[in-house]
Parts: sequence; structure tokens; C-alpha cells
Amino acid sequence: MGETYLEGKNITLKVGVTMKQQGYQHFKQPIMEVVSSRYSVRTYRPDKLSEEIKGDLRKYADSIKGPFGPKVRLELIDSVEILEKNGGKIGTYGVIKGAQDYIAAIVENTEKDLEELGYILEKFILYAASIELGTCWLGGTFKRSEFAKLVRLKENEKMPIVTPVGYPRDKKSVVESLMRFAVGANKRKPWNQLFFNENFSKPLEKKDTKKYSEALEAVRLAPSASNKQPWRILKSGSSYHFYLKGDKGYGEKLGFNIQRIDMGIAMCHFEMTLQEEGIKGSWRIEAPQVDHAGIENLSYVVSWIEI
Repeated sequence: MGETYLEGKNITLKVGVTMKQQGYQHFKQPIMEVVSSRYSVRTYRPDKLSEEIKGDLRKYADSIKGPFGPKVRLELIDSVEILEKNGGKIGTYGVIKGAQDYIAAIVENTEKDLEELGYILEKFILYAASIELGTCWLGGTFKRSEFAKLVRLKENEKMPIVTPVGYPRDKKSVVESLMRFAVGANKRKPWNQLFFNENFSKPLEKKDTKKYSEALEAVRLAPSASNKQPWRILKSGSSYHFYLKGDKGYGEKLGFNIQRIDMGIAMCHFEMTLQEEGIKGSWRIEAPQVDHAGIENLSYVVSWIEI
């Protein structure tokens, strides 16, 4: 992904620019196949990742460039290291079973840091899924202090998310089955609740999206905290404006707004799908003047502008 500087309202941000030729493919299979098949894995086989696979994961992680610019590092942690340094315990409150390796996602504290982390970690997670490895976003169900000691967290950094990475076990644990049921893991909101055309009073119909329909569907299928799907997208001409429909008070105990991470995930799905289809564009801060039509807790995030 190339990089440039684009000016938005009262702010200049470093953004990623999509300049991919027709037929670009991220993985060995189409991105929508990866998006559709990937799910949160909480129960793992005890097999350790080979050094070759670990090397591939680190190489891919280092290659990812986000749309906004804050520095993100993805640290691969061996479970043996966790056990040795934390008194024989892995602090995931029993949610994760059998995982031998973890990825800690760390970002420097600055503007758009959580959106950047969401984008970069989701791209890594989709890569892991493409090579048949399981992952699971953990924002509140892990002991942050235990992992922080292992990654040497700096004063200007935060570590909001970790994920196990490993081989899924065929049989889910009781805890995993109950958690998937509780959050409605397989349910997604319909198009008319997520995507809008020119204003928030008019739902966007698939027939009006043309070449963007698959990218929007990839957003609809994206994972989010408690499956709340907080993204709202407004089509305006050839531009797509991304908004966060926040849940007031949600995630306050975490100490950060986890739904901002969800927005980065949505951006990742949208852009990766467009790249594969050869559609060129860029992320910009535009602050469009749009009537929110009485929708509460709606805040603008970023816009996709077609080139």
C-alpha cells in the first residue's frame, strides 16, 4: 500500500492509498471466502506453531500499513513464556482453552489510534484465517497487566487487545458455545440498518451500490465487540462516509472505546475487498455536512473517496 498526506478539516493525517491493479489478491483464496469462513475460536488443539509459521506471521505483521499512521506493533507471545513469568497462569479467565501462542496488539497513544489498531490487527487475523489458524479478539476477558509485562509496554502505548493464534479444535468447549450464543455470533444486521444513500433517512439498496456491494457485504459480516456492529455507512455520490453508532457507556470499564476498534475492522474489510476488485480510492477526513436524522450517538470517522 502506498502512502501520502491528505488534508482534512483542521487536521492532516497519514493515510493509506489503494492503487491495486485488476486481479489483485491478498491470499490464496478470495477475500470474501476468508471473511465468510473466519470465526472466533476459543478452543484450540495443543499443537505448537512451527518456527516457520511463526516467521511467516511475524513477516506479514511487519508488512501491514494502516490508514492513519499511529505506530502499531503485534507481538507474538509463546504460552510457555506466559506461564513462566506469571506463576503458571494464562490470564484469560477460562475463556480460551489450549492455545499455545498469543498476539498482543499494542498502539501508541495518539489520534485515531484505536481505529488504526483495529484495521491492522484484523488484516493480520484474516491472514491467519487464510492459512487455517484460529484467532479470537479479547478486549475484556484477559488480564492486561500479565501480558503487558511480557511486551514491555511503554508509557506512550496501550495494549487494548490480545488474541490467541493456533489450530482450532473440532469440538467447542461449553464456555465457547455459550458465549457464541449469548452474543448472537452468527447474526448480522440487515443492510437497511447499516447502509444509507445520501442521507440517514434513506436506506441504501444493493441495486444502487453497483461495484461496491461486495465490499459493503464484507463490512456487514465483520466481527465486532458483543456483535453490536456499530458502523453506519453513508453513500454520497462516489464517496462512502463511515460513522460510528456508539452505545452510550458501553465498554467504559475497559478504559477505552472498543467500538472505535470495530470501525478499524470495518475499514479493513471494505478496503481489502475493493483492492481485490481493482477499485482505486483513498481514506480521507472530510467531516461531511449531513443531517443525522435523529440518530443518537452517531459520530463521523472517515471517508472513502474513489480515485
